[in-house]
Amino acid sequence: MSDFYEKLGVARGASDDEIKRAYRKMAMEFHPDRNHGNAAAEAKFKEINEAYDVLKDADKRAAYDRFGEAAFRNGGGGGPGGFNASDFGGFGNAFSDIFEDVFGEMMGGRRGGRQQNGRGADMQYALDITLEEAFKGKEAKIKIPSVESCDGCKGSGAADGAKPETCTACNGAGRVRSQQGFFTIERACPTCNGDGRIIKDPCKKCGGMGRVRKEKVLQVAIPAGIESGRRIRLAGEGEAGLRGGDSGDLYVLIGVRPHKLFRRDGADLHCRVPIQMTTAALGGSVEVVGIDATKTQVKIPPGTQTGQQLRMRNQGMSVLRSTQRGDMYIEIFVETPVNLDKKQQDLMAQLESTISKEGKKHSPESEGFFKRMKELWSDLST
Repeated sequence: MSDFYEKLGVARGASDDEIKRAYRKMAMEFHPDRNHGNAAAEAKFKEINEAYDVLKDADKRAAYDRFGEAAFRNGGGGGPGGFNASDFGGFGNAFSDIFEDVFGEMMGGRRGGRQQNGRGADMQYALDITLEEAFKGKEAKIKIPSVESCDGCKGSGAADGAKPETCTACNGAGRVRSQQGFFTIERACPTCNGDGRIIKDPCKKCGGMGRVRKEKVLQVAIPAGIESGRRIRLAGEGEAGLRGGDSGDLYVLIGVRPHKLFRRDGADLHCRVPIQMTTAALGGSVEVVGIDATKTQVKIPPGTQTGQQLRMRNQGMSVLRSTQRGDMYIEIFVETPVNLDKKQQDLMAQLESTISKEGKKHSPESEGFFKRMKELWSDLST
């Protein structure tokens, strides 16, 4: 018979946790329920249980390390020589010690006492606000459907002040166990639904649940500078708990609607401002209204191009939980005049003729672009 450590695939000096993890992995792999009709897997499962039954126990392991399998022969110690085939269908009691770790959550089992009173579910409410409201902050009223503690029984679920009684099926544990083949399966008590208590005279208003559906109005404080995607938590404003359990929380999910003039980038704002061609060429000023309704004259320097940005410090959005503000960026768009009359067209033609004679001076970007185009054409043609 091979070494117990080799059977579990661990070194002789392995820690208890390493041995347990190795056993857990192999038990999952070779368990008979996963290998129906596979005699080799069943034999392997017996071997790893025999090995783990010895190595999990400090005294047995010490004896094995000193004397080997001889320490368990002649009926000694409950190891391979003293293996009790009646424990868990002939696979030893080692598997029972780790059963809940491996399969507990799969079967719905949980160690401990009866299920506690159920905490109410958390809720989420989507609230859309304007960019101006996000800048200033606001107090908003919201109306939400909710589940609240029943005032008829004060959340107990029992009528006329009666108290719930201990469930006799599970003795108040909230869970019951049953034997199925190799396994002892734990599940919620079907009599009390895992609560551990029975209400013989349920409240007529809530049907014994301890809570009722209502619509409530809440006040939500929205801080200045809040952004889309942020959540505001209102503790205890979610669904009421089952039969006196704690209430859940309400999360208000903020969405900031797109603005018709401003585009937000964190705490900064961007505003696309069209200006006349003459203003761009000669310089001038335009009046811009900020998010706080303040009017500002913005100076346009001569020769301003489309796409150029002018920065207005501290004219952007409020910064969350701060007295600071972001900046506002004016993005210039030079507008080409349309619907010109004959006189205006003649004037534009005269201007074009004058400028064309000194193109490098007045239109350096255009001159540079077309020069590079000529160079490219020349390279491709050779």
